[in-house]
Amino acid sequence: MTTLTASTITLDNLQAAFNGESNASARYAEFAKKADAEGYLAVASLFRAGSKAEDIHARNHAEVIREMGAEPKAVIETAVVKSTAENLQVAIDGEVHERDVMYPDFIKNAKQNKESAAIRTFTFALKTEAEHARLYTHALKHLEKMRAAKTWYVCAVCGYTVDMLNFVKCLVCGHAKNDYITIN
Repeated sequence: MTTLTASTITLDNLQAAFNGESNASARYAEFAKKADAEGYLAVASLFRAGSKAEDIHARNHAEVIREMGAEPKAVIETAVVKSTAENLQVAIDGEVHERDVMYPDFIKNAKQNKESAAIRTFTFALKTEAEHARLYTHALKHLEKMRAAKTWYVCAVCGYTVDMLNFVKCLVCGHAKNDYITIN
């Protein structure tokens, strides 16, 4: 019988998170196309912003995976694209799971094992996913008001997503708002 070391568990969690974030990025890119086609331009740009944020999370997880001596691995699944309303619900469900279950468990394990780099990348993702859940929930609730084009901003360091740059430093990672990427 093989026992898993603390680092093995953390590495497995990082790989699972990398795979999940990579798939979410691809899925949200496809959801954006559907929202554009249905005329929900603000939702389309929100999905593009979400896709970029998930890509940043995947990149951050990949860096830690490499620091631990492994290669990041993702199997990108074909996105199931439905109506924009249904796609928003899928996004909400995924973000809520990451916020309430996945990342808290991963952080708890990483803290027990004093894996500071993993704690950092998991915490950045957790805080961002909480905001994504809120943004997607708002978009679904107000879907018919989401037809006008809207600009979103994504922190290039942690992926935090906002609709206004009315702060000096990122609320999650503390980097300057100059580190935010504009998404239309």
